[in-house]
Amino acid sequence: MLKIADYEFWFVAGSQFLYGEEQLKSVAKDAQDIVDKLNASGNLPYPIVFKGVMTTAEGITQFMKDANYNDKVAGVVTWMHTFSPAKNWIRGTRLLQKPLLHLATQYLNNIPYDTIDFDYMNLNQSAHGDREYAYINARLNKGNKIVYGYWGDEDVQQEIADWQMVAVAYNESFKLKIVRFGDTMRNVAVTEGDKVEAEIRLGWTVDYWPVGDLVEYVDAVEEKDIDAEYKKLEEQYEMVEGDNDHEKYVESVRYQLREYLAIKKFMDDKGYTAFTT
Repeated sequence: MLKIADYEFWFVAGSQFLYGEEQLKSVAKDAQDIVDKLNASGNLPYPIVFKGVMTTAEGITQFMKDANYNDKVAGVVTWMHTFSPAKNWIRGTRLLQKPLLHLATQYLNNIPYDTIDFDYMNLNQSAHGDREYAYINARLNKGNKIVYGYWGDEDVQQEIADWQMVAVAYNESFKLKIVRFGDTMRNVAVTEGDKVEAEIRLGWTVDYWPVGDLVEYVDAVEEKDIDAEYKKLEEQYEMVEGDNDHEKYVESVRYQLREYLAIKKFMDDKGYTAFTT
């Protein structure tokens, strides 16, 4: 599985102070156990870090701010314990700029009908919390991911893993720096509609460079470097002569390699990761 290092995901449980300190300690213990076992499962490409039980709007808002400004954090996973008043989450969720996953689950995967009591319900069932939280995210038009089911099941873990990969790709996309050859004036907003739109909507940096600057790189490519690249092609592919004579065929391929090497060096020198024309 393709993996980009140095990312992690923050996990928080939602609850409320009315349950009391003892019950909230139990919730934190259960949430930590969920996180530990998800990490130990080997099914997630990135680690999850438990950041506590959130019970107030102030704490939730600060948590979301911290997640936004920590470059290691690729996304936030939330678990709503029992009745978790989602009104507390409004401001923090609106501020969150990272991907959000709502894990609609409960700690145990069974209901002990013979011994069930009110204390058990307060500690383990999460029906109200999930519905309340899903409702407020829908009202906020957050577009978050919801994964529901028992957290210990492999299919649920696979859904979390898939979301992690997408979340990391989303974060990595903001590092995308694109060079565009043969275009309009540099950095002029009114004449760079597509480039401005890409930066506003996708976070991509798109810069213009004249073709003449690239031509200098094309002219500077040495024949020995083309020879080395052509040899790689011969090792990896069956080279055919085509309709034209063989010399013209080889000349055409070598010139394409010259352009490839020039564009690659241009991008490497100036810190670009993609190009368009």
